[in-house]
Amino acid sequence: MGLDGRTAIITGASRGIGLAIARRLVADGARVVITGRTQETLDQAVETLGGREHALAVAGKAADPEHRSQVVAAAVATYGSVDLLVNNTGINPIYGKLLDVDQVVATKMVDTNVLAAIAWVKACRDAWMREHGGAVVNLSSVAGLAPSPGIGWYGATKAMLSRVTQELAVELAPEIRVNAVAPAVVKTKFAGALYEGREDKVASTYPLGRLGRPEDVASLVWFLLSDEASWITGQTVTIDGGLTLNGGIV
Repeated sequence: MGLDGRTAIITGASRGIGLAIARRLVADGARVVITGRTQETLDQAVETLGGREHALAVAGKAADPEHRSQVVAAAVATYGSVDLLVNNTGINPIYGKLLDVDQVVATKMVDTNVLAAIAWVKACRDAWMREHGGAVVNLSSVAGLAPSPGIGWYGATKAMLSRVTQELAVELAPEIRVNAVAPAVVKTKFAGALYEGREDKVASTYPLGRLGRPEDVASLVWFLLSDEASWITGQTVTIDGGLTLNGGIV
C-alpha cells in the first residue's frame, strides 16, 4: 500500500533536500503540501510533482504561526488529513567562531531551526495526528554530533533538534512516531559554501568517495515515515557516506 492516501507537510521544500523528499513521497502515493519563502518557486515545484492532484504549495516563513495554521488547514481542506510531517527548514546565515556569533542572529536560528519545528509538530498533532496517529521526521545534521569549526552555532541548534526529537518521541508515543536524520554534506545550494570549488577534495574524506545527493536523504526520510519503520522512534539516523567513521564532520 505504501503511502497511498496519506498527506505529508514538508517545510522548506521548494528545492534541494525538501523537494527530493516530496518527490519520493509522491512516488509512493502520498499527497504533499510544500512550503517555502517564494510562491513562484513553489508553484514550479508543484508542476514537477504532478500538479494539484499530488501537491499543494503554500508560501511563508516556517517560524510564522499564521503560516503554520494556514498550511495545516490547507492540508486538511484539500487532502483530508495530515499524516506525515517533515521539518526540513533550517537556516545558517553565519560562519565563524562561536564567541563571535551575533546574539540576535543566534536567537533567530534557534527560533527557526528548533522552536519552529516543535510548533509544526504541535500544529499537526492538534489538527489530525492526536486522533489518527502519524509520523514526523526532523532534519538534523552531522554538525550536531561533534565540534564543527565555522558552523558551531548551526551545529548546536541541530544537536538541540536531535534532543528535542527524543523528548517528542516519548511525549507523543504511541500514536505519533518522531525521528530525525543527520546528513553530512549534501550537494545543494544551502551547503554550497562547504564544497563548491573543492568538491573532489571534500569528497575524498568520505569512505564512500562522494558527497550526498538529495535523493539519498529522501530515501531515508521515506523509510522513517513509512510503516516499514513502525518500531522506530526517537532516533537520529546518520547518513554521511561514512564521514564520521573517519572522525570528520564537515
